[in-house]
Amino acid sequence: MRKKAALVLAAAMVVGMTAGCSGGGSTGKAAVNNADTAAENAGGAADTPAEEVSYEVTEPITITWWHALEEQYSDTVTEIVNDFNSSQDLITVEAEYVGSYSDVNEALVAAHAAGNGLPAITVANTPYVAEYGAGGLTEDLTPYIEASGYDIEDFGDGMVAAAQYDGKQVSLPFLISTQILFYNKDMVDAEGITLPSTWDEMDAFMEAATVKAADGSTERYATIIPGWDQWYFETFYLNQGVNIINEDQVTTDLDGETAVAIAGKLKEWCDNGYTYWTGTADDASSNMRSNFISGKALSVVHTTSLYNTYVDQCDFEIGMAWLPGGETKNQEIGGCVLLIPSKNDQATKNAAWQFMQYLCSKDVNMKWAEGTGYMPTRKSVLETEEGQAFLEQKPAFQAIFDNLDLINPRIQHSAWSQLSNIWKNAMAEMILENGDVQESMEQMSLEINDILSDS
Repeated sequence: MRKKAALVLAAAMVVGMTAGCSGGGSTGKAAVNNADTAAENAGGAADTPAEEVSYEVTEPITITWWHALEEQYSDTVTEIVNDFNSSQDLITVEAEYVGSYSDVNEALVAAHAAGNGLPAITVANTPYVAEYGAGGLTEDLTPYIEASGYDIEDFGDGMVAAAQYDGKQVSLPFLISTQILFYNKDMVDAEGITLPSTWDEMDAFMEAATVKAADGSTERYATIIPGWDQWYFETFYLNQGVNIINEDQVTTDLDGETAVAIAGKLKEWCDNGYTYWTGTADDASSNMRSNFISGKALSVVHTTSLYNTYVDQCDFEIGMAWLPGGETKNQEIGGCVLLIPSKNDQATKNAAWQFMQYLCSKDVNMKWAEGTGYMPTRKSVLETEEGQAFLEQKPAFQAIFDNLDLINPRIQHSAWSQLSNIWKNAMAEMILENGDVQESMEQMSLEINDILSDS
């Protein structure tokens, strides 16, 4: 029904996302203070006078949570929602699977434009945060956080920043992923292969980890680089000082000397049979996974959210390594955040805030990590028994725990979708069709500059 509603309301999307203070969601009365939740999340630090706080739920209310967790996660969703509903007697949460992140976006923007049919709380893919914040779709959570003493700093620094817009905390990190190098730990250990930590070490790794047949064909790739989404190769450029979008916001540095050299090296590795570029075909991801699972690749660049999937399908131990860096070793956030639509009434917002805190709490955070493959987002879980037990069960996640503060927001620009499509398609054409690197990068950059200027 949500998808049908979104399609019916699609025309309303052109109206834009304007801020408002009335609209959909459940109804009820707002009240005061949130001492119990504050004590749980901030060690009892909530000492705001009751008369200054208006975020408590005092009357029964039923709210809807939109999510994008597929069928394989339904048991975890049901368990967590039921546990929350049983933990108190005022709020009843009804979880609703809307579809993919793009489906959620379509339905949410349409409901916001219409001013009704909004959920009390919803997930949103991380790239949408700035757009929603600029359009007034999201509730500013800053006063909620201040009133309840919520420990927002317990999240990784980059995660907090990725959930902000214009200095306001318009969402909270929820199911977060980042780029990672999955590798066959059995092979790495048996052959004594050194994994690269910097870009300069990649040549040696590519040569050592590749296995060639007598005729020169590749029997095992050192790694595989996804070409269906620029997110997977983007940090190779960013960590070597390349500005994908320059400070002027209308030009790119992808035709600069450093960027051209990076693209040339990627093509060289593919030409030498050390790796291959997946291209942008629909089956690119499944083919890459199949090659890794069957031992035809020592490693693959992919998203941390698929850790459980790889473990379930591989008959060898899975390792995870931070992607090789350059001047910096930063990576970018993936996954989703939680937000509260701004047009809901205050009682609905209050109930949503209570549920949001529960979904992001330490204990529940670990349940998500165990049940979905997404990574723990709270720094403090490292200090808990549950966190240590998690690492014993999934030791590969130590690479994530060690680098939480290096996970940064993704680039935000109104022309980003067009830019990224031009970039990934140009890279695929250059590598797969043996194009000239310099000419390809220059032509691509001209196209990108045009769309940046037009935006």
